[in-house]
Amino acid sequence: MTLHISRGRRCGFVVGLIAVGAMIWPARADMLITDGMQPWEVCAECHGLDGISATAKFPKLAGQPAAYIVKQVRDFREDRRRNDGGQMASNAADISDANLVKAAGYFSALPPPPPDASLAAETQPWRRGAALYRAGDAGAGVLACSACHDDAAPERTDTPLLKAQHAGYLAKQLRDWRSGERANDVSATMPAIAGKLSDADIEALATFLASQARPKQNAQSTQ
Repeated sequence: MTLHISRGRRCGFVVGLIAVGAMIWPARADMLITDGMQPWEVCAECHGLDGISATAKFPKLAGQPAAYIVKQVRDFREDRRRNDGGQMASNAADISDANLVKAAGYFSALPPPPPDASLAAETQPWRRGAALYRAGDAGAGVLACSACHDDAAPERTDTPLLKAQHAGYLAKQLRDWRSGERANDVSATMPAIAGKLSDADIEALATFLASQARPKQNAQSTQ
């Protein structure tokens, strides 16, 4: 069934759709008449108009470097990334480069998501995650995550900001890097690092990072 929505009610409809999406199935762009919608409103079906998705299946995009968002969507479109079951590949094929740049700029400029206050801090796993992020593990050959993902280095537009992301999403991505399910890092840095992480290390990193605040970044270029 095709849904016809007046232009004035589209934004409200998208917000409602996000709220009920977890109770039915993830919305697809081709289920809606999108004429007149802004490109980020289509993305918001899964990622939220505020860039803070409701479930760990979809990453929080608020405050991410715009260039990183553009790269990931292009990787899905061109089959360089396919570790999400195919949903993004379908949606990425429907967005033009011009609209992709607009959507990425919109999400990048949003206020960053808050940390997950439900996660227990200062536990042994949390401290292990903090140590891996800040200093790595020289004995295991694991580099510090902060070397590339530190939010104090805004010039690194080729890597995502990890703090305040869903813990479940972070853990899945690390497992996918480790297994080879995700393979769109041309430098091969992430598979090499993830391959040295245990399941406990992955959960520790995800817990620590999700519990940390993400400072707002300056506007980033999408080029």
